[in-house]
Amino acid sequence: MRIPMLLSTGATIALIATGCGSDQSAALPQGGETVQLDPADFTTEIDNRYWPMTPGTTWVYRETDAEGNEQRVVVTVTDETREVMGIQTRVVHDLVTEGGEPIEDTYDWYAQDADGNLWYFGEETKEFENGKVVSTEGSWEAGVDGAQPGIVVPGSPEVGMTYRQEYLAGEAEDGAAVLSLDEQVEAPQGSYQGVLMTKDLTPLHPEILEYKFYAEGVGPVVVLGVSGGIGREELVEYTRP
Repeated sequence: MRIPMLLSTGATIALIATGCGSDQSAALPQGGETVQLDPADFTTEIDNRYWPMTPGTTWVYRETDAEGNEQRVVVTVTDETREVMGIQTRVVHDLVTEGGEPIEDTYDWYAQDADGNLWYFGEETKEFENGKVVSTEGSWEAGVDGAQPGIVVPGSPEVGMTYRQEYLAGEAEDGAAVLSLDEQVEAPQGSYQGVLMTKDLTPLHPEILEYKFYAEGVGPVVVLGVSGGIGREELVEYTRP
């Protein structure tokens, strides 16, 4: 299946080609650098404009690969918290199924700092085959074995801004760059304007490239895999308390 590129500005295309940075990136974590975080600066009341996480909120996605295979992804903000690096984080449940059978079951840990940056502190994940757990690879926790937290969505994103999303050497080294703040995107759930677009990649697998689109007040609405595995993940249902 051909994945459409939802680009609406010439500036976006230029940034994809040049990968330019931003002075504001210096304030965000990069690569494997160590960060010293003050628990007093963080909250589990997450109201980031591009991904608010009110407990009880649910996102349902349809993920389709190049062969047309479909998976269902349900992301739910729980009312549970977990302490990581001395910081209280919000627990978010992520369940992937195919044909009604579980493929991956994950609990992610997020918190927001005083500047509105949405931080990612790790995950506990299980992979299934025929209803049985076959792997917990991909699980990591900030502060353990050299792992460092990262930022999923900046509080005040600017075009050209770069940041790491997670870091565990050789295991989890995802990073992102802000490409645009004014995209227009359509998903089964609805049509969105003024959308944040990021380029997500990892040095562990340089052939993989994704574009992610975050709608204000909603969160991720479309993810496009454009290299190293073509696919599309799109929001089909969104509910909040």
